[in-house]
Amino acid sequence: MKHSILVLLCAFIPFGAAGEKKLPLVFADDFEKGADRWQPSDPAAWKIVKTDKGQRYNQFQLSKIKTPFRSPFNFSLVKDLMVTDFIFEAKALSTGKDGAHRDMCVFFGYQDPAHFYYVHMAKATDDRANQIFIVNGADRVKISTKTTKGTAWDDQWHHIKIVRKVGDGAIEIYWDDMKTPIMIATDKTFTWGQVGIGSFDDSGHWDDVKVYGNRYEKK
Repeated sequence: MKHSILVLLCAFIPFGAAGEKKLPLVFADDFEKGADRWQPSDPAAWKIVKTDKGQRYNQFQLSKIKTPFRSPFNFSLVKDLMVTDFIFEAKALSTGKDGAHRDMCVFFGYQDPAHFYYVHMAKATDDRANQIFIVNGADRVKISTKTTKGTAWDDQWHHIKIVRKVGDGAIEIYWDDMKTPIMIATDKTFTWGQVGIGSFDDSGHWDDVKVYGNRYEKK
């Protein structure tokens, strides 16, 4: 009932730069009430951290799990929410060791541990870093058609946005600059799934997560 009321009463925002479609707010969390709405791959690797500016969701150590294929294993998914078209927004603070593959990730289209997309935002770009990937019953495969030389993680908070349009398969990734995407991909393999946050093999804080989208209900 709460979710239904939220969808009806929430504000709408434009879908993409053109504003051709509007999506309702279906999830928002600032972690002031904890992280009960999240499903971590390893609960022991995540905790709520209290600060003078509010609470944050912190992946503070590597998850002690194994994935069926080469892909990130440090993640936490939003519980009880699957979406088709969506816009994801969050604030992220990397706390990993500085280096070429210092990263933070966002997961989407997640159906199970062997089927999902993720964006890997790292300081330096190569075929394994700073790209959009698909995991489809095999090791991760790069699908991004545009990226940058790297995502400049430092010890400051940064704003992340992901825009997904399943009709034409569009995936757009934004980092601080909300007008120009840092990565683009087109893929129609997964048209629904969960969304989540984490990293490949680093650590970090998350805050102010919002998901605008169309809910998907399994039949």
